[in-house]
Amino acid sequence: MDTDLFVAWFEETARLVRRDRDRLTRLDAAIGDADHGTNLDRGLTEVRKALTEWPPESPVQVLTSAGTALIRRVGGASGPLYGSVFRQMGKALDSPVTLAGFSAAFDEGVVAVERLGKAAPGDKTMVDALAPASRALALAVRDGVGVREAFEQAARAAAEGARATIPMQARKGRASYLGERSIGHEDPGAASSALFMAALATVAS
Repeated sequence: MDTDLFVAWFEETARLVRRDRDRLTRLDAAIGDADHGTNLDRGLTEVRKALTEWPPESPVQVLTSAGTALIRRVGGASGPLYGSVFRQMGKALDSPVTLAGFSAAFDEGVVAVERLGKAAPGDKTMVDALAPASRALALAVRDGVGVREAFEQAARAAAEGARATIPMQARKGRASYLGERSIGHEDPGAASSALFMAALATVAS
């Protein structure tokens, strides 16, 4: 997995988020501030700009640059949370990048989000998509599957995790203030996390 693949990952994620921006904002309107799609679209536009103006020379530089741009440009909680995922991945990633190394670094990114957001699976947050994706990657490494199949499995796990937030009652973030009224709505952060993983599966293919 080289630098070009990591750059393509963020470019494809930006495309998917732009496509689904209104859906993400509608999800956020139901249980949040109604700005998740708009904010994330703006942040990923800045990520693409940063990667174009200062071309990275390694996957670590891609992750660090992307994480920094998301922290600086995405409003609300999602900027620092997504930024933490990728900056921590950058710190943990070894070179050359193997599937096992990517999986381990991704898991550290998820742990960083759990720590920063004080969230766990079942709280109806982005963790409910990211944690299943991380487990799927670890299982793929254990089973010796290829990169493409591993990322497809992770994308499916993230999508299933996002859908599984619909019947949950939110226990973290602004949505938690709604109590039982948060039930019946997909968490927007989990939905956008699933897009990140779908983009990774696409570029790996």
